[in-house]
Amino acid sequence: MMTHILLWGNCYAEIEYDGKGDIKALWPIPPHRVEHMETEAGDPFFRVTTSDGKQHNVPFYAMFHIPGLGFDGKKGISVIQWAKRSIELALATEQFGADFFENGTNVGAVATHPGTLTDEAFERLKQSLREKYEGLGKAHRLMLLEEGMTFSKNTIPPNDAQFLETRKFQILEIARIFRVPPHMMADLERATFSNIEHQSTDFIVHSVRPWLIRWEQTINWKLFSETEQQRLFAEFLIEGYLRGDSAARAAFYKEMFNIGVYSQNDIREKENENPIPGGDRYFAPLNMIPLDLLDEYYKGKLAPKEALKGGDNDEGEQEGAEGMGAAGESAGGPEG
Repeated sequence: MMTHILLWGNCYAEIEYDGKGDIKALWPIPPHRVEHMETEAGDPFFRVTTSDGKQHNVPFYAMFHIPGLGFDGKKGISVIQWAKRSIELALATEQFGADFFENGTNVGAVATHPGTLTDEAFERLKQSLREKYEGLGKAHRLMLLEEGMTFSKNTIPPNDAQFLETRKFQILEIARIFRVPPHMMADLERATFSNIEHQSTDFIVHSVRPWLIRWEQTINWKLFSETEQQRLFAEFLIEGYLRGDSAARAAFYKEMFNIGVYSQNDIREKENENPIPGGDRYFAPLNMIPLDLLDEYYKGKLAPKEALKGGDNDEGEQEGAEGMGAAGESAGGPEG
């Protein structure tokens, strides 16, 4: 079905329901057999033509449809149709190259005689040239010509030789249509060990991910009921495809761990490793203290200070009161 989207701009699958109204199966339909129709009230539906020429209508809710790039928000356009000039040029260039080498349109050299040779003289000259000068081991020999003959060597005309560069450009042109990096089409001319990993990541993020979002949204919309949508959803996990950059992945995990987003087992799960005992705790940046102990930590740290501060005031007031009493007794003496 993804091939249908890329080539036709749309993919269709009729949804089959059982007697209870639950989805039983999806039946893919070639896009060229589906027509977008509307009732007099403006309600959309699909008209499907089967392989035997029969037609039947499919309600809008019973058709799983993912459109590609389009202009009306209902039906996608064919990328091949819009880029047919580029594809035709690539095919024409390939056909020209095949004819060029298969039919021998380029003559290697020409020997010219000022007069007319007899059949016997022609055969003798041809045999002499082949015996003395044809073949890689006889190259660069001095050629002796008789009776005013001249020899000229031909090369591939520049315009004809350009088809090699044209073919190379057409590879990039078609790759650009589908947003595929050149190195994935065996064009490594500009690929290096330092950038090919990032090109692969860029392909997942900017080429594959937008299509995955379309699939996720359509699956959640068309294949799950309102009740099921409260507990079920479709999502493509592509973290495995982004694991190539080990340095960036390690830095990301470290940052998520340090701010308490990921636990050790969360990281191990993403790396397809088994969990470890005690690896489900989350830590905060403050000396890597567990989050569930933060309140106890602050209570234990602040409580001694408050108790110490309150105890100093009580002792000072008590000592002041005792001092005043002693001074009174010393000045006036005891009563009575």
